[in-house]
Amino acid sequence: MTIAKLSGPPTDAEVDGWAATLVAAHAADLPGVPAPTRVEIAGRLQVPPARGRAALWIADGSAAVAGLLLFMDEANSHTAFLDVLAVRPDARRQGIGTAVWQRVREELLAQGRTSVEAMVDLGGPGQAFAESLGFRNVLPMAWYVQDVTRPQPPQAAVTPGYELRAWHGPVSDDWARPVAEAHGAMEDAPMGDVEEKIEPWTPERLHAAYRLILDRGGEVTTVAAVTGSGEVAAYTELVLPDPGGERALQYDTVVVPAHRGRGLGRAVKLRMLELAAQRYPGLRQIATTVADENTPMRTVNESLGYRRERGTAYFQLKL
Repeated sequence: MTIAKLSGPPTDAEVDGWAATLVAAHAADLPGVPAPTRVEIAGRLQVPPARGRAALWIADGSAAVAGLLLFMDEANSHTAFLDVLAVRPDARRQGIGTAVWQRVREELLAQGRTSVEAMVDLGGPGQAFAESLGFRNVLPMAWYVQDVTRPQPPQAAVTPGYELRAWHGPVSDDWARPVAEAHGAMEDAPMGDVEEKIEPWTPERLHAAYRLILDRGGEVTTVAAVTGSGEVAAYTELVLPDPGGERALQYDTVVVPAHRGRGLGRAVKLRMLELAAQRYPGLRQIATTVADENTPMRTVNESLGYRRERGTAYFQLKL
């Protein structure tokens, strides 16, 4: 068995092998769920992350692949995120996944990490494998999907005192600080026992996050409810990892605590739906994750037509 740790960004041939493995694994484990496209996979592999350093492994001609994100900020230098560990279906039950994991574990220990997290779909081989390694579920969640081809609820009038603004691509410089400050309201979102700490949002970090999406071949749109005094009271972000793909991702949707209970979460999401339909006629679905204990956001999503697709969770292992 040959397990190679990549010393630099993957070549196009390596991306092709990686994509073939992910698509095959996805088809076996998540039938009916759109697989990541090559554009999305290449972007994640060939463009370095903004928050840390990536480590990548390929085993036996891409029979298995693994990607690890090593956080570099001081608050999270003790932990890491296992972005992917996938084994091609025809290569399973031969010890390849376990062997690749051992390489990942060696890297974690060599980098002084004391824990690692992964997002794992529930009820399938990924959960069984994670639990066999000692990972435990620390934040139950679920994927919710909205069919954007169906008639959507009418857009309600925005609460008096607020205005909706939208940016396609990076948020403009004059609004970057208010949007970053609103991001800070995510600190009260349910996080279970996840050890990863939320970094403070600054205009610089906000711009870096948007640049990463664009550099990886994707597109991002932000819709915010703002006050006359220049405060961002609520916002939502829509990301298309592949602008030609049929599924978009709803990133953060946040309502600042002082402005909750006024329908702003619903308002920004409805405006986002309208903009997405105009810009992306080929878009079919918007998917998002919500923690099981985040009842307010689940209620808003259900009112907009989101349906529960599958259970997922943050799993964590103490090393």
